[in-house]
Amino acid sequence: MKKVIKHQFFFPHPTETVWEYLTKSELMGLWLMKNNFQPTVGVDFQFRTNPIPSLEFDGIFYCRVLELVPFEKLSYSWQSGPGEGEITLDSVVVWQLQQTDKGTTLLLEHSGFDREENQNFYRGLTDGWVEKLQKIADLLNAA
Repeated sequence: MKKVIKHQFFFPHPTETVWEYLTKSELMGLWLMKNNFQPTVGVDFQFRTNPIPSLEFDGIFYCRVLELVPFEKLSYSWQSGPGEGEITLDSVVVWQLQQTDKGTTLLLEHSGFDREENQNFYRGLTDGWVEKLQKIADLLNAA
């Protein structure tokens, strides 16, 4: 069964401001994880956090920018595993932004949780993304 995480979040801020939190490495580090992201299609980058042995996760998400349409869409691969180069989660994150009269609607789609061993990641990230989106809102509101 194909499992996809989908969330929609509204920010009462301009699209350009929300976009910065999705594409500037130092801002991404405030709400998501340490990273070496560069907003260029084809560039490999990593998100780094603490390992989670129970998920067979070494603490590194290996990513590649797949698509980038400034202020509209960003997608990247999102892979992880237990280490030693083994990949057990091969997924894709897609962000879409829509400007409205009152701010920005942000759509998140995270797909690629079809394998049985990825179900714990699916469950954790379903709620985890909501927490991360709330962190963006908190940072924007504090600015």
